[in-house]
Amino acid sequence: MPLPLTPVAAIALRYGVVAIAAYTVARKIERGHFDQRADAAMDDVNEGLTVRRENEQFNTTARYHRTIRVGADGPGVEIDITALGRIRLRKI
Repeated sequence: MPLPLTPVAAIALRYGVVAIAAYTVARKIERGHFDQRADAAMDDVNEGLTVRRENEQFNTTARYHRTIRVGADGPGVEIDITALGRIRLRKI
């Protein structure tokens, strides 16, 4: 029994177009850099949520740090989420 190539060719063409588009987008994305000062600032943030207000700005920090294990001595995952934020409001 012969294999119908038209449906197979249409699917291959569709996936080929998606692969080429993904490759093109991946080449255009600029590679980020590592800033040691920002990393150290995030390590200094206390766990929990803080909000501070000054004359023209609000500063917020948030940190969530947990270790999750499967069993008492099983493998685990450490989760450390840190966010820093600033909102400036000025009258003009």
